[in-house]
Amino acid sequence: MLSYIVKFQVRVAALRSDRRDRGATAVEYGLMVALIAVVVIVAVTFLGKQVSGLFQDVGTKV
Repeated sequence: MLSYIVKFQVRVAALRSDRRDRGATAVEYGLMVALIAVVVIVAVTFLGKQVSGLFQDVGTKV
């Protein structure tokens, strides 16, 4: 009987650790998305005028 209780407790502990890992993974994905957004915003800020000029040149030639 004691072995069944121990097995049950081990399974419950394993399920709880899985839930914690999923929450941590969601936070990590959120941080990665935020970092990518910052990189895109910085790139657009610095390269925006050059890209705009490039498209204007192409538009005038067409």
